[in-house]
Amino acid sequence: MSSKQFVVIGLGRFGSSVARTLYALGNDVLAIDISEAAVQEISDSVTHAVQADGTDENVLKSTGIRNFDVAVIGMGDDVQGSIMATLLVKELGVKYVVAKAQSEIHAKVLYKIGADRVVFPERDMGTRVAHNLASSNILDYIELSSDYSIAEIAAIPDWVGKSLRELNMRSKYGMNVMAIKRNGDINISPGADDVILKDDVIVVIGGNEELNEIKDGK
Repeated sequence: MSSKQFVVIGLGRFGSSVARTLYALGNDVLAIDISEAAVQEISDSVTHAVQADGTDENVLKSTGIRNFDVAVIGMGDDVQGSIMATLLVKELGVKYVVAKAQSEIHAKVLYKIGADRVVFPERDMGTRVAHNLASSNILDYIELSSDYSIAEIAAIPDWVGKSLRELNMRSKYGMNVMAIKRNGDINISPGADDVILKDDVIVVIGGNEELNEIKDGK
């Protein structure tokens, strides 16, 4: 499983949820917040947690931020801070920047200054975004409970050309296939003889642990 390095700046509900989930998925996570209480609360659930101002260029440089694959800017309520942090991490060389926005106008500004993706806080959105970022295969992810989730998975090479019967996902992965998306069409409740093609997207429901195992193409 290939892990990535993430920095999460701003540990409100969204930022904390992203940081914890990314770490639980086996990635290196640096969490930064100006609040000591927020940093203490998350310190056992990430690789490193630092109390610092995420809008201070010198602070960000000192963390070696250019070495991180992805930055998540979680300080959406502080619009000015979020814009500053997004601008800085992009300028300092982070390749992919995800920022939380409060409004459409805020989102437009974030895109203009270099954010690669802007998200709006929704229930469980942090968990969902973390799975999207940590995985090349899982395209979308909705946590139903602490045990089960629905995921959209891009067909991995091992599945292509095989029928659902051959793949036997229930016994192999503990997952049930709900639908197959192909060229814009959705096949709801596919049969055992339906064969997976190269660009198919499989919609499954399954245990969170099993979905984590599959996320890197296992």
